Order: sequence, then C-alpha cells, then structure tokens
Amino acid sequence: MMAGGSWSRPFLSLLNYGTKKYVVAENRRIGLLYRLLQLSILGYICWVFLTKKGYQETDLNMQSTIMTKLKGVSMTNTTESGPVVWGPEDYVIPPQGEAVLFVVTSFIETPNQKLGYCAESPRVLDGLCRGDEDCKKGEMVVAGHGVMTGRCLQTDENSNGTCEIFSWCPIETNSKPRKPLLTSAENFTIYIKNFIQFPKFTFSKCNVLDITDESYLKKCRYDEERHPYCPIFRLGDITKRAGFDFKDIATLGASLGIMIKWDCDLDKDVCNPQYSFIRLDRSISNKSITMGFNFRHTRYFKNADSESYRTLYKVYGIKLNIMVYGQAGKFAILPTATNLGAGLALMGAAVFICDFLLLRITKKKHTYRQRKYEAPSSETAAPEDNMESMEKGNLRAS
Repeated sequence: MMAGGSWSRPFLSLLNYGTKKYVVAENRRIGLLYRLLQLSILGYICWVFLTKKGYQETDLNMQSTIMTKLKGVSMTNTTESGPVVWGPEDYVIPPQGEAVLFVVTSFIETPNQKLGYCAESPRVLDGLCRGDEDCKKGEMVVAGHGVMTGRCLQTDENSNGTCEIFSWCPIETNSKPRKPLLTSAENFTIYIKNFIQFPKFTFSKCNVLDITDESYLKKCRYDEERHPYCPIFRLGDITKRAGFDFKDIATLGASLGIMIKWDCDLDKDVCNPQYSFIRLDRSISNKSITMGFNFRHTRYFKNADSESYRTLYKVYGIKLNIMVYGQAGKFAILPTATNLGAGLALMGAAVFICDFLLLRITKKKHTYRQRKYEAPSSETAAPEDNMESMEKGNLRAS
C-alpha cells in the first residue's frame, strides 16, 4: 500500500493548487532593481502609446499616382545647329510626365548623319586593325557603330588603322560637354501632383493645397518654412537640397530622388506630405566613373531628294525619380488592448527577475526560499480548528 501510495504521489501532486505568498525582503539592491525595472517598463509603455501610437490600427497599403509637368524655356547656340529654343517638349523625356522623368541640361550633337561607309572610331578596341584580315566582312564591331566591310583603313604603315564600316556616317563625335548648354535649366520648374489613398480607412488626399485662389500655383514655389504645401519645385533648389550645386551635376548629369512621405494621423485629421531630396548615383569617393547620367536619341528627317538623314544627340541631364511612401493610423480597440496587455505582462517579468535573483543568487537565498514556499500538511490543523478543540476541552473539564 505504501509503495502504491509513493508511486502515485507525483501524479497526485499535479492536482495541487499553488497560491501566492508575499514576503517582504529588506534587500535594498533587489528593491532598487525592481523599481528601476518598473520605471523602465512604464517608460516603454508610454513610448509605445505616445510616440509609436500603439493605440492605432495602421494601413501600410498606400495607393498612389504621380503626375508631373515642367515649365521653362532655354536657348542654345552651337556650331552644329545654330541658335535653337528649347521648350519642355524638347528637353523633357518622356514628355507626358511620369514618376520617373529626364531633364536635358547639356548634349553632344552629331548632325546630318547618313547611311554609308566610313571608318570606325579609333576609341573602339575591336575596330582597330593592321590589315584587311583583321576586319571580317559582314561581322558587327563589338561595342562599335556598324558592320565591317572587310577593309582596313590605315593612316600610315607604321600605325594601327580602323576597320571600314557600313553605318550612319559620320561617326558620333567623341567628346564630353564642359558646361551645361541649357543655361536656364536651373530655373525650370516641376509641378508634382500626387494623389494618395488608404483603402482600409477609405481616406484619400492630394498634395496640392485645397484653396480656391487659382493664382496660388502660378506664384508659389516650394519652401519648407514659407510654402511647405506648394507642389512646384525649382530645379536648382532640388539639386541644392540634395546637397549639390546645379552647375556641378548639370554638365555630366545625375540621378536624383524626390521622396514624398505621408504620415497620417486620422484621429487628429493630420495628413500632410513631407519632401526630402537625395542624389542616387553618388559613390563613396564622389569621383567614380559611374556617376552621371546620359543616353542617346535621334531625330530623323529627309531632304528635298527624299534621302534619309538623322541628327544624333548624346544628352546629359538630371533624372528625377519620384518615390511615394507612408502610412495612416486610426484608433482601434484591438491594438490598444494588445499593447496594454503586453505592457502588463512585462510588469510580471520584473517580478520574475527579482524573485529569481532573491531566491537563487543572494546570500540569504535559503532563508527567503523557506519563507516564500510553504506546504502545510493536511494533518496540521488550522488555527480556527485548534481554537474549537480548546473550547470543547474546557467545556468537558467544567
């Protein structure tokens, strides 16, 4: 019977119920640690609710669309094309306005190219030759401008020549601009219209100030202090806010980012755009050959004899990348209860840490453990039972 009882005792102990017993431990270090933990947790709860707005439900699935429009006129006067007036339809690519657009600030022009035979550029390594055998007829010149005809055109017998090719001739002018040709580009203005909506809260807004004065958009220019809600930006100001001088980056081009951040607190009816600007193609040294931005495009035409010609432009300029992001928040019971419950649970963690140190680390751990944990025997009478027994004994004696 005893063996059976000892065997079943561990299983029966699972049915025991433990109740808390509070012991006041006069340990200043543990007490100080407990109060510090409580203050830290209380500060964290306040940070979650006040700074991170833990009482709100958030919507990160923002939907956005961008429309852009540039304005400004500049004039160039080159030996190839003479005086030319450039409008937005000439220097903005693509002209319809998107979230990514390119503004021409300088260019290299190769006018009146015509299909024919000419020498490959000596800067193309695969176009160099010493004899006709180096120019295989019908093959393309790698990183070159046309198809080899099989002839090697040499300037003299002691130097390398270049392969003759069938291409648009003359070959592109190989040079770089020394300064921006569109000198007025610094004063070009870009109008950025941004519509956003948060579907979870059925909320939508535009970055254009909601006023009835039609002349406002004609006069205002974006300024962080005076006109923070004006959607019209001067190109020179954009480069300046990105940390660069316009003339330094307009010569060889650059890629700039315009970030629009929407941080909307719908409980306070606050939802305004915040703009920031950054150069995206910069390197650590700011002298890398990868910095800058350019590409080529052509304009085709025919002369009076219906012969096809083209003008090749290698354009340098500023690529603008408009990026929109943000979130919206509104009060909801579920996140409030969740964050509040998490904070209260952390309060319990402070008790656990201090109990562990008090009962396992301190010098008087055995004493504290005996005081905290007590398992009274079922045979031990409660104080009330002892009192009744004594009263009954007294009655019998009388």
